[in-house]
Amino acid sequence: MFELNLHPSLFLLVGALLILILPVNLRFIGLIGGPLLSIVASLSIPTDTVFNYHFLGLELQVLKVDALSKVFGVIFSIIAFIAAVYALHVRNKGEHIAGLLYAASSLGVVFAGDWLTLFFCWEVMAAASVFLIWYRKTRKALGAGFRYVLVHFIGGNILLAGVLLLALQGDITITPLSEVDGWAFWLILLGVGINAAIVPLHFWLTDAYPEGTITGSVFLCAFTTKVAVYVLTRVFPGTELLIWLGVAMVLYGIVYAILENDARRLLAYHIVSQVGYMVAAVGIGTELALNGGVAHAYSHILYKALLFMGAGAVIYATGKSKLTELGGLTKAIPLVAILYMIGGVSISGFPLFNGFISKSIIVYSASDMQLVWILLHLASVGTFLSTTLKLPYAMFIGGKNARVYKKSDLKKIPINMYVAMFIGAFLCILYGIYPNLLYNMLPYPLEYEPYEPLKVIATIQLLTATAIAFWIYISKVGGEPKPKITLDIADWLFRKPGAICFNYLLSFIAGIKGVVDRGIDAFLKAIKPYLFNPCLIVIVPLCKVSSSYASYFEQKGWITKEIYCKFDEDRYRTSIGASILIATTILMFTAVAILII
Repeated sequence: MFELNLHPSLFLLVGALLILILPVNLRFIGLIGGPLLSIVASLSIPTDTVFNYHFLGLELQVLKVDALSKVFGVIFSIIAFIAAVYALHVRNKGEHIAGLLYAASSLGVVFAGDWLTLFFCWEVMAAASVFLIWYRKTRKALGAGFRYVLVHFIGGNILLAGVLLLALQGDITITPLSEVDGWAFWLILLGVGINAAIVPLHFWLTDAYPEGTITGSVFLCAFTTKVAVYVLTRVFPGTELLIWLGVAMVLYGIVYAILENDARRLLAYHIVSQVGYMVAAVGIGTELALNGGVAHAYSHILYKALLFMGAGAVIYATGKSKLTELGGLTKAIPLVAILYMIGGVSISGFPLFNGFISKSIIVYSASDMQLVWILLHLASVGTFLSTTLKLPYAMFIGGKNARVYKKSDLKKIPINMYVAMFIGAFLCILYGIYPNLLYNMLPYPLEYEPYEPLKVIATIQLLTATAIAFWIYISKVGGEPKPKITLDIADWLFRKPGAICFNYLLSFIAGIKGVVDRGIDAFLKAIKPYLFNPCLIVIVPLCKVSSSYASYFEQKGWITKEIYCKFDEDRYRTSIGASILIATTILMFTAVAILII
């Protein structure tokens, strides 16, 4: 097989450079060519390849390839290509550059063999990705972007603190950690957990991703959380706490997705839910579970990108994202509806689609933990209900009062957006029909048959029952005429207490400011006479010593009874030349003293 022994991220960086320097009609060379070569490099680079680099006495491993990093490298390169195709019509080169830098830094984390390299790429991810939010150029996007940066700045510094503790122990090679590593273990787990959107630290995701640009959100949904899943898989396998955190994420994301009215925010909550499966798999820690978590990350990147592309196409065509403002789009854009539904059945775990061949591994690996097994298994109901039934019904069909759109009512969707969705849909079906295409890339040997009759029948029964229940209660779906805002746990834990504390803080600051202002006013009133007449610095003490001095100065007209100056500034002030001479002399002596010292 052809081998391309270069870091896959280099091709994305070169692609970003070409976008910067090439004219508009040639930018596609960098935008498409970079990800394509990155796919080739990720597939062809041999495992056990290591690139070392010496920096400040440290031996950094900027590239370390094994089965785990390679499978993530392949899917990250594939999704970078799909997202690039989806964004071909965009004229803003800054958005294209940010997307490729974001993908390149994600690959940098995946192939990093040491903590310093990982941390550097981790921070570049945050810096590049925020522009995919800001380039939407709305007030909400601007605010969400700043909150996104703030959260990742805090998470990055927590991660750095843990890395520095490991560095003090003399080893920065990335290896599995355990609780015996003390504070380093917990700090790194917390820093990575923020990027994994572990509840209740998930709020940055559901706040920022829906406000990103239409094409930028496709990049956003693919990288940050899955990079965190990769790090958890490599560093924290078998950490029991992650099982319950993962289950909480699965259920929490589903509940809020069912309640949500904004299409992309609904899908963002499902990122939280689906990443929960992966986090739980890392916590279980067996080879089967870890394979399931990696496989599900691979599948999730494909079907979640397809869902975001479908929702993005609707927003592009209509300018609307709230489900209560949509409906009746099936006849106007039928291909978008069909392609979206392929993503919907994939995320729901339908047989013959990629979500089924990966999610079922995780559920099966939890069969010895009855409560976890039941909760993970039943979570598919909520996923199917919200993503595959509620959202497409409200968006493409709608209730009896839904508006029926015509093609003339919609903005024409660019052909490249359809092409990208076709590629994503094709891969969702391909891996579902031929699961070994994915299974053979997993980090551990896998003996698992997803299409055993009982597994297929049980899944179909569960999802069919959900569909029947939805059809019975379909009149309840679609939202209210003036839908209310559903408060997230982040609103109760952070925003509401934060707003109260902020108001108290403002009141406290205002009180302090009042005291300071009054003090300054009194001080200025006291020194005002001396500012008008510096001679009073000598005259006033003399007046206090003897009343004869006061009478003498008053007769001369130098002071009044109120001690205000009748100061002739043209007569008494020092010439500007003398002031400059004094200042120059002081500066000269200061410079000489510094040089001597």
